[in-house]
Amino acid sequence: MAQRRAFLRRTTLATALALLAPLSLGACGSSAGSSGGADTLRVMDYYTDQPDKGIYAKVLDACGRQNGVKIEREAVAGPALIPKVLQQASSRTLPDVLMLDNPDLQQIAASGALAPIGDFGLSADGYAKGVVDASTYQGKLYGLQPVTNTIGLFYDKDMLDKAGIEPPTTWAELKSAAKKLTSGRRYGIAFAAPATYEGTWQFLPFMWSNGGDEKDIATPEVAQALQLWVDLVGSGSASKSVVNWSQADVDDQFAAGNAAMMVNGPWQFPVLDKDKSLHYGVVQIPVPEAGDTPVVPLGGETWTIPQTGNAQRQAEAAKVVACLNSDKNQLALAEQRQTVPTKTALMDKFAAEQPRMRAFTEQVRNARARTGELGKDWPKAATRIYTAIQTALTQGATPAKALKQAQDG
Repeated sequence: MAQRRAFLRRTTLATALALLAPLSLGACGSSAGSSGGADTLRVMDYYTDQPDKGIYAKVLDACGRQNGVKIEREAVAGPALIPKVLQQASSRTLPDVLMLDNPDLQQIAASGALAPIGDFGLSADGYAKGVVDASTYQGKLYGLQPVTNTIGLFYDKDMLDKAGIEPPTTWAELKSAAKKLTSGRRYGIAFAAPATYEGTWQFLPFMWSNGGDEKDIATPEVAQALQLWVDLVGSGSASKSVVNWSQADVDDQFAAGNAAMMVNGPWQFPVLDKDKSLHYGVVQIPVPEAGDTPVVPLGGETWTIPQTGNAQRQAEAAKVVACLNSDKNQLALAEQRQTVPTKTALMDKFAAEQPRMRAFTEQVRNARARTGELGKDWPKAATRIYTAIQTALTQGATPAKALKQAQDG
């Protein structure tokens, strides 16, 4: 699974939260050997796989040269990153620049391990609101995110053309199209609904676009969204196996012709493009009623400045973070990684140059941060959501009952 999908890591958040509390004081202070300025800055991220590893190696080295420092980079596998950050915060050996999956930022900021980047003259003026919310904790900005991603509705052009069906834009159209496209071993639609944060991530566009809210999921708005998924599975338009499928599994089903449509993200482009006989398109996630605005979650990573206790090194680190977020690098990273630039002024230019990214780019304008409302308590809400999804899809409970049970549990 690509590193840009590290929001799906299986790290137990409860364990991370338990470790955070005692680090509030230990995270501050100076890192070993960090007195004075530096010719070398330590950078840590989770881009261990190609092509992301190579892409970021080049841009980080270029930003280092631009600012007169050498970059000493350490790439840590996604599941191991947060435990390592917590350990380094405790031992005061944090790197000078730290990349975090954006939902993790608030937890780490709450531990005292990060410096507010405004202290070094950085701001998020001109960035999409959801992106800013994801990197903000208790009113202070702790990171800058050069690119982001989200999900859309992929469709097999040949299958829809043969059936005389236009890509659906509303829930009613989605149900109708999925039913008509279901035939034999082929399902009309595929999505991922496992008992993980991945299941929650895929459900959020339907929940949020219908006015649902993570602060209280036992509402008619959330129940209506979950009913849509229950109806798709119950009618046979979607496989019962969605409760076990990851997004990679969904992509495999779509690529094999076993699903005419799927909910997925642009990180799947390289995989799908390998099959030259597959002709596909992408539209925005269907909304409850015509004219509604889809509200989707934001993925991607934010770049932070840890509390190393050395203001001069932190100032040098801030220059590297600013460089990563330059207009030039936002556009280059977005193109190379099938992501979306986070500065709104760049989005039209990017969508014009990368037409198949248009649906994702347009959705990012109104996208939300998963931690925007609940902050570091988001994992609890995410768990309630995917628990309710599983209960409704596997145990036959009504959406309203499944959501109430998960909310009260």
